[in-house]
Amino acid sequence: MTDPTPPVLPEPVSPALPPVAANPYVAAPVATPYAATPQPVYANTGAPAKWNVLSIISLVTAVLGIGLAAVVLGHIALGQIKRTGEQGNVLAIIGLVLGYLEIVVGVILIIVWIGIIAAATTAGYTSY
Repeated sequence: MTDPTPPVLPEPVSPALPPVAANPYVAAPVATPYAATPQPVYANTGAPAKWNVLSIISLVTAVLGIGLAAVVLGHIALGQIKRTGEQGNVLAIIGLVLGYLEIVVGVILIIVWIGIIAAATTAGYTSY
C-alpha cells in the first residue's frame, strides 16, 4: 500500500552567517551624547554697515585736488578703522595714494616753474 501523500520535509534552515570583521579603513559611526544643536540664525537687522566718514572725506578731497588734506585725513581714517573695525579701509588708501600723487606732482610743477622763471631772468631778456 502506497501512501498517496508525499512525505513532509522540514523547512530548510539557513546556516548562521559568520560575524563580519570590522573594516579597519572605515571609521565607525560615533554616537554623540547630545542631540545636534541647531546653528544660530542671524537675522538681517537691516542696519547698514558703518563706514568711516574720514575715509570718505579723504577720497573726496583727493578727487577735488586738495592733496595735503587727503593725506592727513587718510592717515587719521586708517587709525580709526584699525581701532573701531569700521569699513572704508580701501577708500582711505585710495585717498592717500591720490593725495601723495598730487603732492608729488605739485612739488614737481613748482620746481619746473621756478626753473622757468630763473632761466628767463638770467637769459638777459629785456622788455625795451
